[in-house]
Amino acid sequence: MILDWTDEKARAFSREFVDFRHALHERPMFSDEKLAEALDRYPRDELGVFTMGEDPVAWRTWRRGSAGALSGEQLLEAAKSGRIWLNLRRTNLHLPDYAALAEEVFAEKEKATGLKTLKRDVGLLISSADAQVFYHLDTPLVSLWQVRGIKQVWVYPPAEPFVLPEQLEAVVLRETAEQIPFQPAWDASAQKIELKPGMMVSWPQNAPHRIVNGPMLNVSLSMEFMTPGALLRANVIYANGVLRRRFGAQPKLAEGATAANLAKLAFARAAKALKLHTPNERVLPTSFRLDAATPGTLLPA
Repeated sequence: MILDWTDEKARAFSREFVDFRHALHERPMFSDEKLAEALDRYPRDELGVFTMGEDPVAWRTWRRGSAGALSGEQLLEAAKSGRIWLNLRRTNLHLPDYAALAEEVFAEKEKATGLKTLKRDVGLLISSADAQVFYHLDTPLVSLWQVRGIKQVWVYPPAEPFVLPEQLEAVVLRETAEQIPFQPAWDASAQKIELKPGMMVSWPQNAPHRIVNGPMLNVSLSMEFMTPGALLRANVIYANGVLRRRFGAQPKLAEGATAANLAKLAFARAAKALKLHTPNERVLPTSFRLDAATPGTLLPA
């Protein structure tokens, strides 16, 4: 599936910003007809429907909507004619063909890199021309596969000032959504890539990033996963967050399976079991619905 694995790319995968070529975009499962079928088969209550403003700093313009009873064909038309972002999370758990795809992709990744992958989540993203995803970071590792359309991707270092320790902990602790404040001047420190069909990019765990579509429909796959090392890092961040909030500590984030990090792993597991931290995650209300008559039109919820 990946056309240009090298020893260097295999070593860099999950640790550095690295791009690949793939042949996934040539598969018929991403035609209009098959995408509409996938939208019809996907559980409607799991479907994420979003819209957003144009200013990359104004992340609070990210709004959740409802697809109602629109068919898959109508939803695809809404993405073609409106300004929406359709997010089908965990398609590998809901759609057999995407489950098979996930097995194929991750088997190849494990063979090429020697990494064991856990907690796999293959998300199908169908989004409008010029739509964007604001500056944010993810807890797991991510690889982004471009299937149709063109998008610009900026990836920033997972360190200060691009993300503060308290902000990273808030995301892992689920105190907040993944968005964090952005300053356009940071673009000078970003690694930027123009993703076209047949390209894939991955980056270090927790690296902030943002995305802007070109003037056409975009179809991508966001593949999130953990490795044992990534899972350790996530638990260390969780432990740091609890230690900071419950005990007033000023913990540092260190890399690797050190004695201190293994102790934090044990503490994180105990903290979760004892429910030492209760997240107060901001949940976006449903503020609009798609119009069945003109699917690209947004109506008040």
